[in-house]
Amino acid sequence: MNIEFYFWIAFIALFIIVFTVDMYVTDHRKGKIKVKTALIWSGIWVTTALLFGLAIYLFFPPDEKHKAFEFLTGYIIEYSLSVDNLFVFILIFTMMGIQEIHQPRILKWGILGAIVLRIAFIIAGVELIKKFSFMFYILGGVLIFTAIKMFLSKEEKIHPDHNIFVKLAKRIFKVKTDVGTDHFFVKHDHHIYATVAFITLVLVESTDLVFAIDSIPAVLAITRDSFIAITSNLFAILGLRSLFFALSGILNLFRYLKYGISFILFFIGVKMLISGWVHIPVEYSLLVILGTLLVSILASVIIKEEEEKDHHAFHEHPPKQIRDKILE
Repeated sequence: MNIEFYFWIAFIALFIIVFTVDMYVTDHRKGKIKVKTALIWSGIWVTTALLFGLAIYLFFPPDEKHKAFEFLTGYIIEYSLSVDNLFVFILIFTMMGIQEIHQPRILKWGILGAIVLRIAFIIAGVELIKKFSFMFYILGGVLIFTAIKMFLSKEEKIHPDHNIFVKLAKRIFKVKTDVGTDHFFVKHDHHIYATVAFITLVLVESTDLVFAIDSIPAVLAITRDSFIAITSNLFAILGLRSLFFALSGILNLFRYLKYGISFILFFIGVKMLISGWVHIPVEYSLLVILGTLLVSILASVIIKEEEEKDHHAFHEHPPKQIRDKILE
């Protein structure tokens, strides 16, 4: 058995422990999770991931030391994309009128769904590239298209009333809208009803599906090793709930993150397209990604925000009006 097998065992054990702790802490905490507390827990999960990457560097064979850089690069890309993803989650919760005390449970199940999606997509992506080498270039083109689309979009927009999964859920289940709970189903007059929390979960999961389609090609551009791709992706998901509550209090620090991410995706897409002729070492890619993220955060801090700008784009349609339209 090679070293990777033992790392798989260590990763699975570590992931279960950390994920269980994160779920327990947020499930048993009463009231709103403070930004300071959320930042501390986010820092713990980030440190755990970095230590895992360090262990790869220290214990993998000398000719596989580059996998540590691949892990770190993949982790940073996926973590950055997760931050952008959480902005949309904040928008969804606001739109659906979900109380803060009910948000952690919905996020828990949303993250569990995200884990399954990421693993399935990565395995499928690796196999596709192995069998059809041209898929690598197609995925590069997808990243460039996504980067341009992200850069040109002025604000986060979602259209939940057009969401096919929400429409399907409403066809299968009757929705009871007057129940303030984080449970997904309730029984009333001997009938089972879906709740607003369930429709919100469907929105979160379908949104993450779109993000997975965008993010998986990015990590596959860095590595075609399933172990590195899966572990870096899942470590990025660890502590996502803590990060959610941290972001809700420091949104202004990431106003320009979208542009940084769009440049990163564009860079990775180009890297994939020219890979047959030009090899860009993963260490250089890591420096470009870190530099881009640093510039985007500094720009968010230095450039003054326009007071009249509404980041949530609710000035035309108030949240309650949007929610009623979704649930009608």
